[in-house]
Amino acid sequence: MRGAPLFTLDGRDGRYRLSGTAGIASARALLEAGSTAFRGQPQVELDLSGVSAADGAGLAVLLAWLSRARSAGQTLRFVAIPENLTALARVCGVDSMLASAGARA
Repeated sequence: MRGAPLFTLDGRDGRYRLSGTAGIASARALLEAGSTAFRGQPQVELDLSGVSAADGAGLAVLLAWLSRARSAGQTLRFVAIPENLTALARVCGVDSMLASAGARA
């Protein structure tokens, strides 16, 4: 029997909210869920205020979404990015990439 999902990605019409854990255990599923949800939308706003825990894998997912969006000619904007992710982005030297997506890093 499977446990509760590690994350939820809710929304539509270019406005989404991510809740739960964005980490190594959920990264692959999270990457695919977001890629599918965001496909074909010219602008996407992703509210990260519901993210309760994140690690480097979660940060990598955000950067992958950003890269995919740019390649597809989309605009992806992160809103309410948690402090632990902004701190991790600074340590990893990718805070400017998140900032370019509208997040405060």
